[in-house]
Amino acid sequence: MTTIVPTSEEDPFLAVVRFTSQLAWADAGPEAAEPEITRLCREAEESIVAGKWLELASLMVASAELVSSKVSEKDLECTYTIICSLVKNANSAEDVLEMVKAISSKVVQQPSDKASLRLKILFNLYNLVDHPYARFQVYMKALTLAVEGKLAEYVVPSFEKIDSFLKEWSIDTKDQRQLFLAIANVLRENKSLVKESLKFLTKYLATFSNEDALDEAKQEAVRAVIEFVKASSIFQCDLLDLPAVAQLEKDAKYAPVYQLLKIFLTQRLNAYMEFQAANAESLQTYGLVDEECVTKMRLLSLVDLASDESGKIPYTSIKDTLQVKEEEVELWIVKAITAKLIDLCFISFSRCSEREFGSKQWQSLRTKLATWRDNIGNVISTIESNKVTEEGSQASSASAATIQGLGVR
Repeated sequence: MTTIVPTSEEDPFLAVVRFTSQLAWADAGPEAAEPEITRLCREAEESIVAGKWLELASLMVASAELVSSKVSEKDLECTYTIICSLVKNANSAEDVLEMVKAISSKVVQQPSDKASLRLKILFNLYNLVDHPYARFQVYMKALTLAVEGKLAEYVVPSFEKIDSFLKEWSIDTKDQRQLFLAIANVLRENKSLVKESLKFLTKYLATFSNEDALDEAKQEAVRAVIEFVKASSIFQCDLLDLPAVAQLEKDAKYAPVYQLLKIFLTQRLNAYMEFQAANAESLQTYGLVDEECVTKMRLLSLVDLASDESGKIPYTSIKDTLQVKEEEVELWIVKAITAKLIDLCFISFSRCSEREFGSKQWQSLRTKLATWRDNIGNVISTIESNKVTEEGSQASSASAATIQGLGVR
């Protein structure tokens, strides 16, 4: 097996070009190979002398990819370590960016060949560059490779730092869209991360305003609604009022999708049953299972009941709203408690979750906070009054003690 070993004073960049070109032309025979190897080495040497690092990077990475399947992981890693170090020689920030694009684009072209090593190469390149936007470009390529190379688990931990990355990169709205959608696509590969996937998909959709070309987001808006409806453990979302999602309401093809979202966020089981009867085929088209939808709507309807009934709900109301037998009522209450949708205190509900949080919910919260503030104010006033009374009593006792002391002496 051929391995790169520094045995002379030859420039490392030139050594890589010679190594890769020899491998690339190994099967062509000496007569055909020698002129090509000489030509490539001469081009590399001229670029080095002239300081044309971008041209050298393009030449080296093209040669490396020609032989990537023929070399060991160790040799490929060594080759790319030298290639990536070229970014330190760049003459300008623009050259750094172009060099990073040239290298990272080639690295991700063959995701099925040594995928985990290629991802490692991208991470090393990311850490080598100081240019914020160049780092963003490398990260985006890493996300692409993670999906195509089935390596999602290696990049998912980095999503916790996205907010700090955004501050560092200072990217515009268009780039943020690409980032959020790419992350959502990575998370989509893992069914256990559907909540996180929907979170970033919602972030993507939230970047669109009514002034934007909303058609661009139409398919992802539909995807977000279906993901929310399908998810058995997600009962809240902020999709309904987003312009990118609201456009579906007036779309001839996707209006039922928006209607379905509205039912799951603002209505009860009876509304869903009516919708299902009229759109059974459409639900199947999107892979929605009626039984699963009914289960979720029953839980959401129970939450809605708890919200409307000030925490006290008659069994008959639950039975009728959920369309279940009376002996099944407690089962659904337990399911709602298990899903942490409600808290139960004896025979009344002490807390319930909101399906959406809009102006109505903010007003309700404002009223509750005002009440709590008044109650706390009353408590503080009472404590202060008692404190004054107590201090007065202590002062009287102290005066008496002093007089008593003087009398004794």
